[in-house]
Amino acid sequence: MLDQTFRSFSATVVKRLTSIKSATSTVAIATALAIGTPMSTQAQDVKGNAAEGEKKNAMCVGCHGIIDYKTGFPDVHRVPKLHGQNARYIVAALGDYKQGQRKHPSMRAVAQTLTDQDMADLGAYFESAHAGAKVAATTVDPGPAKAVLDKAGCPACHGANFNQPIDPGYPKLAGQHSDYLYYALRAYQHNDRAFIGRGNPIMGGMVKQLSNQDLKTLAHYLESLNGDLATIQASRLR
Repeated sequence: MLDQTFRSFSATVVKRLTSIKSATSTVAIATALAIGTPMSTQAQDVKGNAAEGEKKNAMCVGCHGIIDYKTGFPDVHRVPKLHGQNARYIVAALGDYKQGQRKHPSMRAVAQTLTDQDMADLGAYFESAHAGAKVAATTVDPGPAKAVLDKAGCPACHGANFNQPIDPGYPKLAGQHSDYLYYALRAYQHNDRAFIGRGNPIMGGMVKQLSNQDLKTLAHYLESLNGDLATIQASRLR
């Protein structure tokens, strides 16, 4: 019954968004995130235009343009901060939703309406739309997190300070919402679950050796770090 409900929901969203795209020629996407893989060769060849991306983000800001906005699936948690995120990572994440490696139903439905150019434009916009590095509001004892980081090897890809990944196809994690990070990591542990899983052999191998408490420890530590990520709320929503 649950699978049937979400399949119906996804089909409805795709139909409505396709209609919107035809009528307005502006498509936008809310991307998630925060852990991912470099994008395909085809997508790398598309140059993004930040100004065009700003015109296409109408759907994105409905969730990602509201500070501390929460979603209720699979459990209540804040949606990820996107402003200041790497453009190539955003394109990679959107591609994963479109192709089904990331299985969140509403994100998949929206991503399926996007062209490679749409994704590149949105990536360019979000990367350019930030106000510089933010100072974290809280401090966390790094001791417990260090043991988890040593086990999983996170800095090898995401960088020592988690704000400068070794490749722009990987996401910045410093300052990202801890509750979002926790559910993103859990999704890699459950790749086989419809509507929840994320398919990535490297990430899957890393997180499957970690307990739920390890994931929470890691997520809270990453949120406490200073970084570029932010949610920029448009004046009309303030």
